Amino acid sequence: MYGDEATIRRILTETGDTWAVVGLSANQRRAAYGVAQVLQRFGKRIVPVHPKAETVHGEAGYASLAEIPFEVDVVDVFVNSELAGAVADEAVKKGAKAVWFQLGVVDEDAGERVRAAGLDMVMDRCPAIEIPRLR
Repeated sequence: MYGDEATIRRILTETGDTWAVVGLSANQRRAAYGVAQVLQRFGKRIVPVHPKAETVHGEAGYASLAEIPFEVDVVDVFVNSELAGAVADEAVKKGAKAVWFQLGVVDEDAGERVRAAGLDMVMDRCPAIEIPRLR
């Protein structure tokens, strides 16, 4: 319902390799840290987006999507569902090609806005679980 297999495959294999990971900090206990590591292992460039703007996994961090000075292909969202819609709207403004809401992150209205803007959208799934299945 939140991400058909074709959309998941397209995002992971065709959409592009620069992933902004919103909510990624240097806190190794957070899920975003491990997921970003898996994405890197599968050839994705991760871009940490967090108010602390920390360097994570060797990549410079930014406080917001708007501050990233280059194009982003996918915005991977690790924030609460209540905040995810605003991030999705920022992703559209940034010119991303897809938005991915992590496990437990659901906002139907945001999903509709993202799809209406022509972007691919996945909700309540984890790319670190999905990407190994493609090999």
